[in-house]
Amino acid sequence: MTEKEMLQKNIEEFARLQKYMVLTQDKESAAYKEMKGRYIELKVILTASGINLTELDVIKE
Repeated sequence: MTEKEMLQKNIEEFARLQKYMVLTQDKESAAYKEMKGRYIELKVILTASGINLTELDVIKE
């Protein structure tokens, strides 16, 4: 997998994950906490890769 393909995959996962987080009613549930952990991981990966998350990050946590 090329670097470009990996970045695209991570961006798509980041966007999809945020949709699920927004739909989750219970922010204290185990599922939400797991999603938030992955959200933080992806945010770090994308930021370190030079991706500007200003437009992509709807959660902003």
